[in-house]
Amino acid sequence: MKKNAALKAILLAGMFLLFPAAARAQTGQPAVRAVLFYSPTCGHCELVIAETLIPMTKRYGDQLQILGVDVSQPQGSELFSAALQKFGLERGGVPFLVIDNIYLVGSQEIPERFPGMVETYLAQGGLDWPNLPGLEGALPAGTSQTSPPEPLTPDSTHLDKASWRERFARDPLGNSISVVILTGMLGAAVWAVVLFRKPDGGASLKDNWSWAILALSIAGALVAGYLAYVETAQVEAVCGPVGDCNTVQQSEYARLFGVLPIGMLGLIGYAGIVIAWAVGRFADGQPGKLAALALFGMTAAGALFSTYLTFLEPFVIGATCAWCLTSAVLMTVLMLLSVKPAKAALSRPSHVGKSRALPKPSLRGR
Repeated sequence: MKKNAALKAILLAGMFLLFPAAARAQTGQPAVRAVLFYSPTCGHCELVIAETLIPMTKRYGDQLQILGVDVSQPQGSELFSAALQKFGLERGGVPFLVIDNIYLVGSQEIPERFPGMVETYLAQGGLDWPNLPGLEGALPAGTSQTSPPEPLTPDSTHLDKASWRERFARDPLGNSISVVILTGMLGAAVWAVVLFRKPDGGASLKDNWSWAILALSIAGALVAGYLAYVETAQVEAVCGPVGDCNTVQQSEYARLFGVLPIGMLGLIGYAGIVIAWAVGRFADGQPGKLAALALFGMTAAGALFSTYLTFLEPFVIGATCAWCLTSAVLMTVLMLLSVKPAKAALSRPSHVGKSRALPKPSLRGR
C-alpha cells in the first residue's frame, strides 16, 4: 500500500526527478540523463515507472537521472509539444521517453530498449540531458552534467490535482463533442423508457428492419476490435482531426479492473448482441422470446457503461476518443432498436407446457 501511495504521489507531482534519495555523488563516475513525459491517469506510465525506471535508478544510483514531466500540466504540455515538433511528430502518446536524440514510446518499447541504451551510454562516458526546446528552464537550479540535483521525493513535491475545468480545457472542441453525445445518450435512455410505456405490441426481430441491428453490431465490433488491438499491441491509435484517442487508451480507465481492455470487453459484447439477434430472428417460441429480452439487456447494459465512459473523457481524463464515441453512439442506437422486440416478447403469451380449455358445445339447433 505504501509503495502504491508513493508511486501515485510521484505521478501527481507535476514534475519530478527520479533519483534515489540514498544515492551519493560519485566523483568521476559517468551519468546518463533522460526525460520521461507521462500523465497521472496513464496506466502504461505507472507500469513503466514502477517496474522499469524505479528499479533502474535504484540499481545505477546517481549514474541514472530521469526527469519526469506531467503532460497534463500547462508547462509539461508545452514541453511535450515542443519535443514532438523536434522529432517531426504531429501527435504522440505517453509514456514518451527521450534519451540523447532518440525517443521511445509505450510500455513495451521503453522496457525493451532503455536498459540496454543506459549501459551503452555509461560505457561511452555518460550522457547529458536531451537537447529539447524549453527543457533547460524546467530543470532544477544547479542541475548539470557534473553536479547531480537534489532528488524530489513524494514528501517534498506539491501535489496538485487538476480540476475538471482544467481537464476540460485541454481539448475544448473534442470534449465539447463528448458532452453533446453524452447529453444525447441520456436523452436516449429517457426515450427508451417512453417507448416501453407506449400502448402498442412492440415489433418482431423477424421483420426486415431488424437487419439494421446486425449491421450496427458488425460496425461496433470493428470499432471495438480496433481499440482492443491498440490496447493489446500497445500501438498508437489513428485519432483523426478531433480528440486524443491515445491519451484515453493509455489512461487507467482503458482496462476493466486494470486487467481486461475495454475494447476487448466491447468486442465480447457486440458478439453477444449478434448471437442474441440471430436466435431472436431465426428461432421460434421460448428461445426467440428469451433472445429478444437478452438483446435488450445487453444493449441497455452496454449503453449504460458507454455513458459512464463518455462522462469520464471530458471531465476526468480530459481527452476525447473519437473511436470510443462512435462505439457509444452505436450501442445507444442498438438499445433503442431493441426496445420494441423486448416489449413484444414480454407481452406475447406463452403456451408452452400449458393446455387450453376446449369450448363448450352449443345446444342450439338440437
